[in-house]
Amino acid sequence: MKHALLNAAQYDGKANENAVLGKILSEIPEARKNIDLVRKSISTIVKKVNSMTPEEQKKLIKGFKYEKVEKKEREGLPPLQDAIDRKVVMRLAPFPSGPLHIGNAKQYIINDWYVKHYHGKLLLVMDDTMGSMEKQIAVDAYDLIPAGFDWLGIKYDKKIIYKSDRLEIYYKYAEDIIKSGKAYVCECEFSDLRNNRMAQKECVHRNQSIETNLSKWNDMIKGKYKEGSAVLRIKTSMNDPNPAFRDRVLFRICDRAHPRVGKKYKIWPLLEFSWAIDDHLLGITHVLRGKELMMESEMERYIWDIFGWKHPVIIHTGLLFIEGLKLSKSKAQHEVTSGEYSGWDDPRTWSLQSLARRGFEPEAIKNFIIAFGITQHESKVSLDKIYSENRKLIDHKAERYMFVTDPIEVILDKLPMKSVKAPLFPGKRKYRTIPVTKKIFVDKIDFIANREKEVRLMHLCNINLNTKSKFTGKTNKDIPKIHWVSGKHVKVKIVLENGKTIEGLAEPSVAKVKPGQMVQFERLFFARCDKKNLFYYAHK
Repeated sequence: MKHALLNAAQYDGKANENAVLGKILSEIPEARKNIDLVRKSISTIVKKVNSMTPEEQKKLIKGFKYEKVEKKEREGLPPLQDAIDRKVVMRLAPFPSGPLHIGNAKQYIINDWYVKHYHGKLLLVMDDTMGSMEKQIAVDAYDLIPAGFDWLGIKYDKKIIYKSDRLEIYYKYAEDIIKSGKAYVCECEFSDLRNNRMAQKECVHRNQSIETNLSKWNDMIKGKYKEGSAVLRIKTSMNDPNPAFRDRVLFRICDRAHPRVGKKYKIWPLLEFSWAIDDHLLGITHVLRGKELMMESEMERYIWDIFGWKHPVIIHTGLLFIEGLKLSKSKAQHEVTSGEYSGWDDPRTWSLQSLARRGFEPEAIKNFIIAFGITQHESKVSLDKIYSENRKLIDHKAERYMFVTDPIEVILDKLPMKSVKAPLFPGKRKYRTIPVTKKIFVDKIDFIANREKEVRLMHLCNINLNTKSKFTGKTNKDIPKIHWVSGKHVKVKIVLENGKTIEGLAEPSVAKVKPGQMVQFERLFFARCDKKNLFYYAHK
């Protein structure tokens, strides 16, 4: 209680379980021998302390000596529990239904940050077990996912591990659990299984003999059961407060062919079983996952306890929601395969490949994620936050040009000069030359808003705007500034973030911009050159 109260006093009345545990273990190292019991006790105490009012905490803490810790801005992420005592080993666990996108990249970026910080080891384990019909494996994801990690600069062990190569390992440990009397083959209809859970009722198969379960398990492996006719369930407690935890399914039958192993295997493990085995065998010390997987974490711990294995540290994080975006690899997979999207780098997928094509810097994505830190609270953020991070990195190196999207022809009554120089970059003494002709083009929206008014043609001169415009001088005055292109121009196409395209006119120098190069079309937006005269919109 003392350490929980002291920790709460330091952090606005809310104690942190990991911080309290770390303090106790530093003072009483032998407590590690009963770490699970200690952790459970601390969890109970911390919940009790955090439920108290500040006044109640102050009364109990009276007499304890502590120093109020001033909150400081932290660079990076908070320390990992137990990271000093053992070498940190973490894992990336993508399901290959498509490439990584801006939403699910969060967990991988945080894993990478910690492993680099602690000079640990990072494993890439393709979580390619057979999913539901709605969540199927995309073959090209096997290449797209590592490519996404490479683009982000995430360094993982050279050897990629595939769960589809480890079925025999999972079968062996499943058999061990059956032999321990902790798992059984259930042939109930799904509706019966669900109803029994809710009613806290054991099904007729739960008390089968170990011999019967082993026989049925072997029949499942040999393909003697049809898909949906049998599952392997683990025995927990039918009185568990959470119905979802009651005798959960560990393995199920799938008759579909797997992209890597075909129909060699028909029995596939669910997430929590495969990870319970792999996290132990691969030596994982810290598991970082979304809080929506807390149930899977509890099941992992339950399985580790059956085998008497040491628990890795599990850290749950809140989901990251980006306003205006509904990210779904499964939906994007359908749009890509149907041809509605041009490919996985279509901007509407929001995949890392699509962000790279639009000109995002990987550091911008990483900085954006790390800035949120680790919290179990859900984060909702505007896209402008991501755009702001990227703008910081590209603003100084994006060449400036003018681009007119909906051109209106304007005739100048006087040609002030045959060409004009304008800055190519902000704040740098490097210029581009823009040709000037009597016939110029301005955006329709600018023309309508400023018709018969005095405006300044950026970098050039002032005119009274009309289809036949009168030259009024060169002095840069406090009047509306509009962009323009001359009769000498190139036609340019822009792919927008919604997949649509716009066409317009740009300065002739744009034709020399190389693929991969970033530009800013002045007063409009940043864009990346995809190929000659074709650009992908980045952001404003």
